[in-house]
Amino acid sequence: MQATVRIFDPATRSGSVFLDDGTEIPFGAAAFDAGPLRLLRSGQRVNIVMDGDDVTYVTLSTFPVPG
Repeated sequence: MQATVRIFDPATRSGSVFLDDGTEIPFGAAAFDAGPLRLLRSGQRVNIVMDGDDVTYVTLSTFPVPG
């Protein structure tokens, strides 16, 4: 699923994204750490993987997602 980074805090490695419908979804350090990234910027397009209401994986939109 594609989304846009709303905010990212490099100290906590957590933040939130906007889905294309405007819904804001938070993600924690575990979702960020699951991917290959070192940093995200506001406005950046990303792919996310969700398990129910929780984001489990965040990566750039040009990178493949697991599974």
